[in-house]
Formats: sequence, structure tokens, C-alpha cells
Amino acid sequence: MRFSRDLHDYMRDYAKITEAQKPLLVSGVLLALMDRGFEVAYNKYEGEELANETFNSIKKIIEKAELGDTHETKKRAVINAFSFIAHHPELQKIDTKRNESPLLRIVRDLHLHVQPFTKDHYDFDIIGNFYGEFIRYTGGDGKGLGIVLTPKHITDLFAELAKLDKNSVVLDICAGTGGFLISAMKKMTERVSAEEKRRILSNSLIGIEQEPQMFALAVSNMILRGDGKTNLYQGSCFDDSLFNKIKGKANAGFMNPPYSQKGDNLHEWDFIIRMLSGLSKNATGIAIVPMSVAIDTNHPLRNKLLSEHRLEAVMSMPDDLFYPIGTVTCIMVFTAHTPHDNDEHHESWFGYWKNDGFRKDKILGRIPKTNDSWESIKKEWLASFSNKKDIPGFSVRKKVTKDDEWCAEAYLETDYSDITEEEFENQLKKYWVFKTLNE
Repeated sequence: MRFSRDLHDYMRDYAKITEAQKPLLVSGVLLALMDRGFEVAYNKYEGEELANETFNSIKKIIEKAELGDTHETKKRAVINAFSFIAHHPELQKIDTKRNESPLLRIVRDLHLHVQPFTKDHYDFDIIGNFYGEFIRYTGGDGKGLGIVLTPKHITDLFAELAKLDKNSVVLDICAGTGGFLISAMKKMTERVSAEEKRRILSNSLIGIEQEPQMFALAVSNMILRGDGKTNLYQGSCFDDSLFNKIKGKANAGFMNPPYSQKGDNLHEWDFIIRMLSGLSKNATGIAIVPMSVAIDTNHPLRNKLLSEHRLEAVMSMPDDLFYPIGTVTCIMVFTAHTPHDNDEHHESWFGYWKNDGFRKDKILGRIPKTNDSWESIKKEWLASFSNKKDIPGFSVRKKVTKDDEWCAEAYLETDYSDITEEEFENQLKKYWVFKTLNE
């Protein structure tokens, strides 16, 4: 999104706010613009008065929202995350060349270029998009915090894999900006009545996020979706007093767990097991994790996982899916509270989903090669996942244990039918060079 890059550069050069504050400023202004009085009058304000009016409108919208359990505490936490808007001197400072403050410029740009989009595309993770773009332009600390937001076409794919409908209840215990919940909402509200939509938004989307600023972004994202009701909780998913409030309510769980955090002594498996334990019996749990998790056969938590839950499928994802972050990932699908060896004949399904029809662009990131490339590939992926057939070079069924690698690459039969003579000769040459250099 070119606008995201231009806005980021302007905030860096003129507003002088921190990387963490940039997405908060965007989400805060979008919330303020939901206040009709502010939307029609912001051009009349400037400097300190504009800053105060912006913050007051943010508070007004948040205070009207219904944030579920302990909602007053949540509201205070979210409002506090936006308080810098009222007090940041550079936001209020009048640029003599432009005869306006950075805050006025930012409010006007978001009003003209982004707010109409949020109204027309309520199912789009607009805050997550800005967050991801800002991190990409700055080389920000998302990876250092273990925070890597999932691309939208993949969050949408999760909703399809889980076969969500209006009766589903979805849990994400590492909610981030709410991307998985928004994709779930999109799928669950297809062809439903206004009353059913309100019920889904109010009761059927449950999220936990520990990081305070990310929690504020998630709450903002959900408020921007519609009627201001959310079931988001701030805190650690390993806090039993919090976790027990949502345990057993959801029949589907999605997550992109944080990268392993040695200081916290937490592994991706800790998060996956926690998510699955929070779901109802036979619920579907889906996670996207580094491929290293799938091929590490020695991790002790594998035994605990399979003693309580069943591995249904693992799909190897494109190597550059999280570009520019170079983490190779896979999607894992589980059935909760059904031990893996409960059926001695059970075979897990492994798919080789390395081509999603996207290409890398230095400015735009990963974008579809053509308008319909992803849609056609998604249909193929979903059909193969549903049928779970053995297809040479693409998918395979295999009975696995905790001691096996959980990836398609370990078991696929190579499909030689479409290899040309030239490709075969090139591979032989590469192998000869490899052997020569390593003798």
C-alpha cells in the first residue's frame, strides 16, 4: 500500500513518534473519526486543541464499547495506550511551511484515504496491514518481539480450512492485531441476518493478547468492525484465572504463536498445547509455525501433545511467505482432546503448498502474480485438504509418531512425469558440482 509508506515516512520525518506509536496513532485517529462530531469539525481545530479533541473522541468511542468481562479495566488500559496523542509536542507543532500541524495532516489523510475503505471493507484487517507495512519499512522490532503478523490470505485460508459457519466459536490466544478473528468473522457472517451478525460479533470471537499496545490495536480493530462489542482479554494465555474464563467455549482455534522466547522458557509447542486445551472436544485447532518445529523430533512436548490431541495435517508453506522475514513455515491442523493413537490406523496428511501464486516486490512486499492466481490455487489447496489423497510431488498420507518429522518433504514421492531433459541435465550438473566441492 503506497499510502502506508507515504504516511509512515511523514510520521517519521515530521511527527517524530516512536515505531510503536505509529500504528496506535493510525488506529486512534480512525476511532476518533467514528465520532460524527469530530469527523465534521476536526478541520476547525489545530495544535493542542486538535490533540485534545482527537483524544477525547477516542475516549468517547472506547467508553461506549462493550468489551466483555472486566470491561472498565480494559477500557482504561486501551485509553491509556492512546494518551500520547494528547501530549506529544511534535504532533501539535505547527509547520510554518505547510501552516498546519502533523496531527491535522494525518487526520485529514486518514479521513480521505482510509476511513471510506474501512466502511466498505469491514472484513479487512486495516490496523494489521498498517502495522505490518510500518515494520517492513523500518526493519522494526516485530521479529525481535517474536511478533510476526500473518498475511491476510493465510488468515482467510484458516477460516476455510476450519469450515467455519455461523455456529462456530473461534479462539486466538495470541491475537496480535486481531487478523485471525477478523477473517473468522468474515467467513462466519456470510449470508446471515443482521441479528445473527450481532450475535457473532458479540459472542463468537474470543482473543487473548498480552502485549498492551498490541491489545489496544486489536480492540481498535474490532471496534472498527461494527457495533463495538468484543471478547478480547489482555494478559497471558498461561494465566489460569484468565484462561479459565474462555476455556471450552470455542470449537475452532487459530494461532500464529510467538517465536521461541528463551527468557520466558516458552516454546511454540507450549502455545499450541495451551490453545488446544482451551477448545471443546473434537474442535479443530490450526497453527502456523516455523518448519523447525515440525522437524525437531527430540522435543519433549511432542509426547504430551500427541497423548492429548491428534495431528491431522501439516502443510509446507512458501519459503518467502513472511518476506522480508526469512522464516520458513508450515500450517499444522489438530483435533483437540482426541489422543493421536486413539485410532491405531490413523494417518496424518502432508501437503506441499509451496506455491501460493505470489511474488516478491521490493516496494509492495509479496503480491499476487495475477488477479486470480491465489484464488485458483486456494481452491486446489482446499480440495486436496478435504480429500486428503496421495498425489505424487504434492501430498501424502503417513502414519507418524512423536519420533518422526512432520512435513511433506520427508515422505513425498517425486513426480518425474513433467521433468524435461534439460531440467534433468541441469540437476545432474548441480549434483556433480556439489560432490566435487565436498570431496
